[in-house]
Amino acid sequence: MTDNSSPSQEENSQNDDLSFAQLFEEYVEHHDPKAGSIVEGHIIRVSGDQVLIDVGLKAEGWVDIREFAQDGNDKPLINEGDTYDIYIERLQNKDGMAVLSREKACRELAWSDLEKKFEAGNKIEGFILSRVKGGYTVNVEGAIAFLPGSQVDIRPARDITPLLKTSQPFQILKMDRQRGNIVVSRRAIMEDARDEKREELFKTLEEGMIVDGVVKNITHYGIFVDLGGIDGLVHITDMAWNRVGHPSELVNIGDTIKVQVIRFSRDTQRISLGMKQLDKDPWEDIEDRYPQDTNFDAKVNNITEYGAFVELEEGIEGLVHVSEMSWSKRNLVASKFLEKGQTVTVRVLDINIPKRRISLGMKQCTPNPWEAFKASHPTGTQITGKIKTITEFGLFIGLTEDIDGMAHVSHLGGDKNNSDDILSAYKKDDEVTMEILDVDPEKERVSLGLHQVARKDDAAHKVGEVVTCLVNEVGENGLVVSIGDDVEGYIPRSELAIDPSEQRLTRFAVGEKLDAQVTRVERSSGKLTLSIRKYEREEERAAVKAYGSTDSGASLGDILGVQLSAFKQQPSESDPEEETPVETQDSESPEAETPVETQSDEAVDSESSEEETPVETQSDEVIESESSEAETPVETQSDEATDSESPEEETQNEPEDNPDEEEVNDKEDPTS
Repeated sequence: MTDNSSPSQEENSQNDDLSFAQLFEEYVEHHDPKAGSIVEGHIIRVSGDQVLIDVGLKAEGWVDIREFAQDGNDKPLINEGDTYDIYIERLQNKDGMAVLSREKACRELAWSDLEKKFEAGNKIEGFILSRVKGGYTVNVEGAIAFLPGSQVDIRPARDITPLLKTSQPFQILKMDRQRGNIVVSRRAIMEDARDEKREELFKTLEEGMIVDGVVKNITHYGIFVDLGGIDGLVHITDMAWNRVGHPSELVNIGDTIKVQVIRFSRDTQRISLGMKQLDKDPWEDIEDRYPQDTNFDAKVNNITEYGAFVELEEGIEGLVHVSEMSWSKRNLVASKFLEKGQTVTVRVLDINIPKRRISLGMKQCTPNPWEAFKASHPTGTQITGKIKTITEFGLFIGLTEDIDGMAHVSHLGGDKNNSDDILSAYKKDDEVTMEILDVDPEKERVSLGLHQVARKDDAAHKVGEVVTCLVNEVGENGLVVSIGDDVEGYIPRSELAIDPSEQRLTRFAVGEKLDAQVTRVERSSGKLTLSIRKYEREEERAAVKAYGSTDSGASLGDILGVQLSAFKQQPSESDPEEETPVETQDSESPEAETPVETQSDEAVDSESSEEETPVETQSDEVIESESSEAETPVETQSDEATDSESPEEETQNEPEDNPDEEEVNDKEDPTS
């Protein structure tokens, strides 16, 4: 019996020793805690905002009650006897109390779990506690993390009150256990969810389809609409057919609206939406409703520097340019001429359907004062007005209440090379009398000339007048002469003499005086075109008329007739066609009086006339007088040919029937 019981007692003794050692180690582990460890603490007492906790040390410790808060509650429900994990910061302080922390215990316990989720990329749950500089504090599974302000939402969030103290999903962006720093993001979770919904939505999305959406954000250029996981933009121009000042005039945030998908891109994942596309396009049949050159009443919607936008009907706006507002007011300021909301009468000028533009005019609805002015003031009319403005290029003169005219400095007389001297003679508000040169209603211009009036009143040189000229310049094709001090003239080479052989410019010298007849007067510049040939012709006619068949019974026609008869009786030695140039000339033109000038002379005159009359081709209006009714028969065929080379005004004014010429022809030799 004894032998059998001994081993059993030894085993029991060893087991007791082993269990005692284990119990001792466990006791030491739990009843001898160290700083930086987490132990089980018992709530002894709750006093105000402080909680007294026993963690098995010689002294208890106080912990702020807020560290026991869960789910964002400021005043957690704790009772005496409750057990919590507590972190020992120090075994005792200067007062002999233990320094404990419930918050650090939760953080230390949560770190291991959070690190595993961070490495796996899993999302975590938490709630926003309060706002701090640059973001917010978040309780994530017992640990305090930092949420940057940019990571709250996809778009910057101005008010997060609805998110406070409510459970939200977060993604861990960064962890630093040594510093105890955790950075989380709510935006990353929302973007992932949005991308999933976006992929599903793009699979079913089509252009032209109508969908429901919620107004999520409003900007000055449009609104963003949530289509259920993805946002689309309704641009302000696609909100209504008429002009919209600001999108807030039509919708508010949170409104549910119907929109049409205009276009979308899977690559950029952008969706363009429209609201006005759900209504009928008012531009359909626009030309039928608003024919061109028709007047309509419209309301002024907007005024700009360059004009005003007026509304013909809802969705139809047209532009009245500032130049189309008044016939007479220049540099018009639209804001001073019109008011927003004012009703005006406009005329449709042009419609551009592709660009959806209508050009309107207001002045076209009233009579054009420029047309009336032109009808009542033809060219050449004298008018008196006050000088309104003096510029470097001329004068602006008020003619009527609405119409101003301009007298260019070149039309004010004097030396054109010194405009300052010309303009210095005038002052603002001076009354001046002018001649109307031109009225252009389309360009709204009236051209005036002051020196034309003076020339008319002074009864200057007229066509047909014989004047004495002074040669100023011998040119290639004619002479530049002066008559008096302020009148210039020009004599073409073809007008230097009757005989073409005498039409040489070398015959004349600068400073030489000579007589010539005025053949043309330029209205704008006052320059004269002169002719020595016509002056000599007039002298010859006067001589024939003075010394013709009166007492002697013989005339120039008699003499020419006898010579022609004697010439016919001479024997012909050469070719008959070459011997009778005079007969051919007489038979073709009974007006030819002298066989001396041949066809070759006519050719010389015709060639020279084309080269020597540059002044006669000017476009200025020319004053011409009628030629004398009676002309002597001394003019020959060559002379008439030369005259025909001159401008049409001269040949039309010279009558073809001449009584004196018929009388001379009657006295010629019958044989001719």
